[in-house]
Amino acid sequence: MAKKLWEKNIQPDIEIEKYTVGQDREMDLYLAEYDVLGSMAHVIMLEEIGLIKSEELHPILNELKKIYQIARDGKFKIEEGVEDVHSQVELLLTQQLGDLGKKIHSGRSRNDQVLLDLKLFTRAEIKKIVLLTDKLFQALIEKSNQYKETLMPGYTHLQIAMPSSFGLWFGAYAESLADDLQLLQAAYKICNRNPLGSAAGYGSSFPLKRKRTTELLGFESMNYNVIYAQMGRGKMEKCVAFALSGIAATLSKLAFDACMFNSQNFGFIKLPDEYTTGSSIMPHKKNPDVFELTRAKCNKIQSIPGQITLIINNLPSGYFRDYQIIKEIFLPMFDELKDILTIATSMIRKIDVKKDILNDERYAPIFSVEEVNRLTSEGMPFRDAYKKVGLEIEAGTFIPDKNIHHTHEGSIGNLCNEEISLHEQNIIDNFNFEKADEAESNLLTF
Repeated sequence: MAKKLWEKNIQPDIEIEKYTVGQDREMDLYLAEYDVLGSMAHVIMLEEIGLIKSEELHPILNELKKIYQIARDGKFKIEEGVEDVHSQVELLLTQQLGDLGKKIHSGRSRNDQVLLDLKLFTRAEIKKIVLLTDKLFQALIEKSNQYKETLMPGYTHLQIAMPSSFGLWFGAYAESLADDLQLLQAAYKICNRNPLGSAAGYGSSFPLKRKRTTELLGFESMNYNVIYAQMGRGKMEKCVAFALSGIAATLSKLAFDACMFNSQNFGFIKLPDEYTTGSSIMPHKKNPDVFELTRAKCNKIQSIPGQITLIINNLPSGYFRDYQIIKEIFLPMFDELKDILTIATSMIRKIDVKKDILNDERYAPIFSVEEVNRLTSEGMPFRDAYKKVGLEIEAGTFIPDKNIHHTHEGSIGNLCNEEISLHEQNIIDNFNFEKADEAESNLLTF
């Protein structure tokens, strides 16, 4: 059995080890390739400050590149008795390089290693989320433009209110996603700072070059204060989880609307048959299970920031094992949200919209505001026009004029989809993913 990095002469109790390791081996598989990238940057810096000899650097880097590829291929495993991903990487190195492999831990603690791994992982996953969110955004904008002339009822209090359109409905969710990306960009900036070199939270007596590892890994800056770098554990995850929960909230609301508008009592849209399921006893049923599950999954994601808060709340400065549990709820959320975004994009593209909905007489009262505004434009005081139309509705004599002529920005006749698209693209451009991509590529070819 492999020895722990911290183990001396006392063999850990098996039950205690099982309890303290928990799901760490499973969760650390998410981090394997990023642990290797962090180690590569670290050993390059160690060579530059003389803690690794120049002739030792490339043998270590070559073995790390092999381990990286194993991780990228999904074949990386943490062996039984090996505590975590950091131990497994060091074990693989020492198996190939002997004592040379043990040198990579100089100037590091597993505390700043896992901080780094989490940030590199999160940075990469945020990029994937942004790209998938953009695909959904584009699908919504396309639908908005396609159905910009198709009217539907707008609601307040679930009561028919005023004329709306499917152009507005689809476009509203697109713009909501743009704001969600703005919040995610702020979380990305918190994530994209280098904690490496903070060690156990109090720095190192080695003359580490933290700016160098920051540059090698493509971070925007470093977490300068070593204590704050450790205090960022949990904080970064909470900020990112909160931003992701914003996307989930938008999708949950969209899913609710779609389920409601698909129901026979509304009949505004038709979901593609392949995204519905039947009943075991009712042959007519086409249930919107995919959107219902989307709603539930999104609501579950929205609980994660609260769970993280409860884990880290009231902890003083310094490292605590409590942080380990965050990985169990934080790391898998990216895969779940990516699945949701992918399926939602596919469904949106295949939704059919019913036309001429407002020809139904039950929706006649929603044109009352148009009539009030017409009378006001002709000189009647607004309150008098409001009362006149209200009395006509009560008397059953109101005759709606269904010709809608809205032109102000963001209304039925002027969706501003080009402006919304430009807003969203500017947000995506400001993530500056290219810097991190280029740094990682350079690191792998160093």
